[in-house]
Amino acid sequence: MTILSKPPTTTKAPADAKDAIALLKADHGTVSDLFADYEKTNSSNKKKALVAEICSELTVHTQIEEEIFYPAIRTALKDKLLVPEATVEHGGIKDLIAQLEGVEPDGAIYDAKVKVLSEYVEHHVKEEHTEMFPKVKASSLDLVELGARMATRKADLLAARS
Repeated sequence: MTILSKPPTTTKAPADAKDAIALLKADHGTVSDLFADYEKTNSSNKKKALVAEICSELTVHTQIEEEIFYPAIRTALKDKLLVPEATVEHGGIKDLIAQLEGVEPDGAIYDAKVKVLSEYVEHHVKEEHTEMFPKVKASSLDLVELGARMATRKADLLAARS
């Protein structure tokens, strides 16, 4: 009889783990591509499917930022401006998501809401990339460990949505 031993536990993230910023940038790229696909289509069915995917991606993304990333950087950076501003921006994004989820694409107003959502997201992403991420990179935060926690939470949230 062979006894299988449990592999030793380690606190290090796997070698292929993304750091927190790489994970967030990958999410930004995914959503940007989805918005670009939306702009190219005239099919109501395709628009509805793309918006559902955009809303799901953004909902999960904002949640992992608010639950894990922002609290960590608020503490590490002793931030009193970047995180509150980003949280307010999330509020505007969430409001538009609520107006779009489960709604049939019905013309100009629907398209305008998607366009404004894309503009809000683009503005938010630009600020994160140019203001927040450089400060986070310069901090003492363990971005790989933070990224691993975020990836785990993201997987759990996506599984719950499907």
